[in-house]
Parts: sequence; C-alpha cells; structure tokens
Amino acid sequence: MSERALKIGVVMDPIADITYKKDTTLAMLWAAQSRGASLYYMEQEDLYLEHGRSMARLRELSPFRDPQHWHELGEPRATPLAELDVILMRKDPPVDSHFLNAVHLLGFAEREGVLVVNPTRALLECNEKLFAQQFPQCVPPTLVACSDKVLRAFHAEHGDVIFKPLDGMGGTGIFHVQPDGRNIGAIIETLTERGRRQIMAQRYLPEIKDGDTRILLIDGEPVPYGLARVPMAGETRGNLAAGGQGRARELTARDHWLIEQVQPMIRDKGLMFVGLDVIGDYITEINVTSPTCVREIDDQRGTDIAGLLMDVVERRLGELRLR
Repeated sequence: MSERALKIGVVMDPIADITYKKDTTLAMLWAAQSRGASLYYMEQEDLYLEHGRSMARLRELSPFRDPQHWHELGEPRATPLAELDVILMRKDPPVDSHFLNAVHLLGFAEREGVLVVNPTRALLECNEKLFAQQFPQCVPPTLVACSDKVLRAFHAEHGDVIFKPLDGMGGTGIFHVQPDGRNIGAIIETLTERGRRQIMAQRYLPEIKDGDTRILLIDGEPVPYGLARVPMAGETRGNLAAGGQGRARELTARDHWLIEQVQPMIRDKGLMFVGLDVIGDYITEINVTSPTCVREIDDQRGTDIAGLLMDVVERRLGELRLR
C-alpha cells in the first residue's frame, strides 16, 4: 500500500450516462476508493494546456454502489494535472482527433511524473484494429484499404467477409458481406467515405456463432477467465453493446498460445490493461483504450479484476518514483 492516499483522476465519458450494471470504469473507481484514494473526475473537454502545463477542470468524485445513485461530483476547479498521482484514461472510442489531442495533453502530465493508464505513447501507437496485425500468426486473413477495387478483390478471394471502420467500438459500423456480395458497393462507399478513408476487411469466422471472447491482461498477465459474448439470433456481432450475452469461461490452450504471442510487446509498451478479442483460433482486435467486461467476469466468477489492476498501478507508481 502507498504511504499516503493516492490522488487518482479519471478521464471518461459522462458518468451520469454509464450503464451501472456493467461499467468497468466504475469497478476501477470502487477499487481505488477501497484503498483510500482521493478521486477526481474529468471529461475529455475539461483538459487544456496553459503555459506548457496540462490542466483540467477537476471535480472531486465520490462513487457509490447504488444503482439509483452511483456518484456525486464536486464543483469544478482548474488544477494542474501534475497534482495527481495517477490518471485513468477511460474515454471510449472513437479514436478521433479529439481523443488523440486529449492523449497528447495527458502526455504533458506524464512528463511531470503522473502515471497514465495506459501510457500515452502506447495509446498513440496502438490502433486497436491495426495493433493485432503485428502478429500475423494470430489473426485471420485481413486487409486494410480504402480502394473499392482492392476491397472487392478481397471479398472475391474469401467469399464471406466482415467490413469495419478502424476507429469504432461496440460493434458499430460492422458489416457482414456474404458470398453473393449483396450491397457491397453501398457498404464500401459508406465506410470508406467514397474511397477517402481506410477500413478493415477480415475473412468471416463462422465461430462467431459461439461468441467472441474478451480476454483481459493485467500488466501482461491474463485473467483466468474470458467473457464469451454470444450474438443475438440473426446477429454477427457479439459485442455487449450490440445485444450480445456475456458468459465467463476458462481460457483454452489456444487462448494461452495467443497470449504468449502478444505478451512481450504488450509488456515492452508498458500496457497495464489490455483486452484481446478472440473468435475461434484468432485474435481480431487488441483493445488498449478503454477495455471492458470486468464486471461481468467478476459477477460470474468472483474475481476482483479492478483490484488486480490497482495492485499494478501502485507497484508501477512506486517504480516510477524510484527513477
């Protein structure tokens, strides 16, 4: 434990709008609160830079385990972020220019000794769709392009494909194009903004009917259970935000092999909290911005994933202060 109570800030989407039953950030706040941390809330728009120092309109935050009343906020106060010990960057995608600018601002606080989770350099480097492509042995056949001709050729080769944007989340913008190619022109035109925007195409994996599994890594070490997110009937998306049902399951030998492939790079980049999305034998995405599914696994298996993360945060902060 720390010698004094930590001051932990969180950057997140509006806390009033979260889904109480399954919000992972709330689990992190409870875990920090149980260790005596003082908590501070900010939204992306509250961040700013003044005279070379990152600042924010911080509000004291009190989280509660009450589905009718899960938070209270104090009045906003302009504060240098360097007054905090830790900042949890939990803003959901899209990873657009606003998100990237916010990460750059957090980098100024990082340089003053604040521990940002996950590190800003990793957030800037690791696009969640593209990061997985650094492990070709782990991913299904994949193409990233904006050319109608190139994307159609990929579909012609594989027959059954998924098209999706590079910056989405929660299953938004995902299209399943079957061998008949129905609506492929409209889908490509819409997703690529008429050939101006890169998108991802992947061979369709029929194992999705059994769900895609979110595997969580804490400082590179896997939580022993993954959350299989099983699609609703007639859906190809297992994302809980798209109506999928979550079932916690033990990791398989193949899961552990996939984890071993990515562990060295995840550790090298200092990533403390990562979510692998696995369908069948393949990783489809590596989530580093705002991984979820903690609450569902905890509820079904009695784990304390956020507590494990706070252990790592405290250890990493101690190492940072010894440098």
